[in-house]
Amino acid sequence: MAQKRITKSYDQEYKAQAVKLAQEVGALKAATELGVPKGTLYCWIKAFNEGRLEATQAVHMPTNALTLDEELIQLRKRIKEQDKVIRQLKEENEFLEEVSAFFAASRRKSAKNKE
Repeated sequence: MAQKRITKSYDQEYKAQAVKLAQEVGALKAATELGVPKGTLYCWIKAFNEGRLEATQAVHMPTNALTLDEELIQLRKRIKEQDKVIRQLKEENEFLEEVSAFFAASRRKSAKNKE
């Protein structure tokens, strides 16, 4: 039985960022870090060199990039917010389970009284 080949699709922004990273750290290392096949990255670099892919499409330039500390702070803040939402959803879920159990018991009691 032949396996289906899964093809990923990357947007122009991603490709442009990958080319910029390859220019900074080397294509092989960039491909490894991004989890992109090296042949694919080399095709993007070739397209860039031939003018078919513009690296100016990359929004995240070194001038507006976050430092690792800033990014870590933002990620920790996001995790804290998500933990808060998860805690709230768990509380709501517990409440709904209690309410559901209450109404189920009430229905059973009502059914017994009708008999």
